[in-house]
Amino acid sequence: MPATKLDGKALAATMRAEIAAKVLARATAGKQAPGLAAVLVGDDPASQVYVRNKQKACEAAGFVSWVHTLPANTTQRTLLDHLAALNADPAVHGILVQLPLPKQIDEDAVIRAVLPAKDVDCFHPENVGLLATGHPRYYPCTPHGVIQLLHRNGITTAGKEVVVVGRSNIVGKPLAVMLMQKPTTANPAAGDATVTVAHTRTKNLAAVCRRAEILIAAVGVAGIITADMVSPGTAVIDVGMNSVNGRLVGDIHPGVWDVAGALSPVPGGVGPMTITMLLVNTLAAAEQIDGV
Repeated sequence: MPATKLDGKALAATMRAEIAAKVLARATAGKQAPGLAAVLVGDDPASQVYVRNKQKACEAAGFVSWVHTLPANTTQRTLLDHLAALNADPAVHGILVQLPLPKQIDEDAVIRAVLPAKDVDCFHPENVGLLATGHPRYYPCTPHGVIQLLHRNGITTAGKEVVVVGRSNIVGKPLAVMLMQKPTTANPAAGDATVTVAHTRTKNLAAVCRRAEILIAAVGVAGIITADMVSPGTAVIDVGMNSVNGRLVGDIHPGVWDVAGALSPVPGGVGPMTITMLLVNTLAAAEQIDGV
């Protein structure tokens, strides 16, 4: 029997309607709309698509959004000055700089230049530290999208054996932190799970994956997780975004559908949830900066 589809597109639509209602309530109370500024350096086609999708989602939810497009030869100083102006703009509650950046720009310096209160991607070291200590200002978007996709489909993480395959700063590491932590009032999305972090250098990766009751693939290698690596009935979340012959595919091999109990597709799974969590963070930023 094929796995139950974890439909991120449908859940994202539900959550975005919830967000839009909160934005409308803010407007009724006389507060300004949440404002998100996206900064795109260069003309990478994939980045342009991502930013455009984020802008559409913002506008549909009643946010104000801006896209600041800078040429590929932009200097680091110019970009940092641009970010300083956005930091100082009271209409801008959230700032995201689309990665990757051109080689002449130090990515770490740019991440640190965004005001932590406006860092709605949750990349700034201050926000990463708050997350790691269980007092998150914001949750990182893709990891939070994964957890919402699980919880809102009735898949509990508490006490479960979870394997995260991938150790990036954007997905693997923060997701593992969130899943292992104990839920508190300050940290309600914590997973209370037993977590193993694996990667492409893990010895006997298949055996490690088979231990999982919940398996999350965030490696960026098309089809790396095959059916023999998944125990029957496992909930599987595919975070992979890979282009194969012009087609978007995930890290999960199609054969896993016949083994897993539940599975998120690519596209239509975690991707829409990531953008939705960006809206959640921008709204939270607006409430913190302007006052609820």
